[in-house]
Amino acid sequence: MSRLRSIVHGPPVVVLIAAAVLPSAMADAQDPVDSAAPPLVQPGERRFGEMRQLTFDGENAEAYWSFDGTGLVFQSSPIPGEGCDQIYTLDPATGATALVSTGLGRTTCSYFYPAGDRVLYSSTHHHDEDCPVPPDRSQGYVWAVYPSYDIFAAGVDGSDPTQLTSSPGYDAEATFSPTGHRIIFTSARDGDLDLYSMLPDGSDVRRVTDRLGYDGGAFYSPDGTRIVWRAHYPEDPEEIADYRSLLADGLIRPSALEIWVADADGSNPRQLTDNGAANFAPYWHPSGERIIFSSNMHDPRGREFELYLIDVDGTGLERVTWSEGFDGFPVFHPDGELLVIGSNRRMSHDGNTNIFLVEWIDEL
Repeated sequence: MSRLRSIVHGPPVVVLIAAAVLPSAMADAQDPVDSAAPPLVQPGERRFGEMRQLTFDGENAEAYWSFDGTGLVFQSSPIPGEGCDQIYTLDPATGATALVSTGLGRTTCSYFYPAGDRVLYSSTHHHDEDCPVPPDRSQGYVWAVYPSYDIFAAGVDGSDPTQLTSSPGYDAEATFSPTGHRIIFTSARDGDLDLYSMLPDGSDVRRVTDRLGYDGGAFYSPDGTRIVWRAHYPEDPEEIADYRSLLADGLIRPSALEIWVADADGSNPRQLTDNGAANFAPYWHPSGERIIFSSNMHDPRGREFELYLIDVDGTGLERVTWSEGFDGFPVFHPDGELLVIGSNRRMSHDGNTNIFLVEWIDEL
């Protein structure tokens, strides 16, 4: 039996969430697919073996493995156009999906605690139970970095939500070191969007980066000694003024992001990409010697995002995916044999992003 088949199996399930029935297509990892639909794995995707679709409706993204590799946690708006993203767990063996966050406000960026009994996520619900106002796109394509975001920890069943950050400004994008000793996250607490680390209980906060600009989406290396993240550092006066003006309104412009690596404390930073594109969602290859990330570097229009591999010294760039639309948020299974991604493959409606599980072919 293949590695993928050994994880994704079992009969269809219907999961009750907060007294409501989650759309069955999302809950069923074995949902039937139209035989006329295009293949999931596209020509040229030589790193991909068998692929399975794990969600089917709504907007689903940022799926991260538990430390033991048995479960996933992700963010989703299950019904298109209704409500804000919330945090769910997903059992890839059965398709069982359960709500972790409160169902109020907007949430983002979840991650398991090492023991697998609790989940990190960021939420705005403690400031306002309604969804925050969407970002103002009159200034171009921008992301919202809501000042009302704080980092919470809760049981995998949503119990005992505990607030870990309370400083004014954005606190989000939190992930654990594989060693379990620290959490790294992005915060605007000192007037800029920098990386910080803290202990699992939210104490001993330490600043990791201090260069003007956006630092975000950081992950520790498999041995916990290094970090990788996405960054935009404005340099000329016009760029700096634009960045500061947007940040004052809780916005950033993500059209130019580069991938960086450094030691875990932020020392010895090195830039890996330098192409002026939107490079983001970096994640460590299990070897600790390569980074997988998403980028629109090969699309002059900036709309098509594909996955790429790059060595930690900035060499050896390799394109991994060749699918239309968006491929992003790649995360390796702890044993390195599987990859989970977010993708527009087989969209059920415009903008439909789903979570896919694929066998990873490391040796070509």
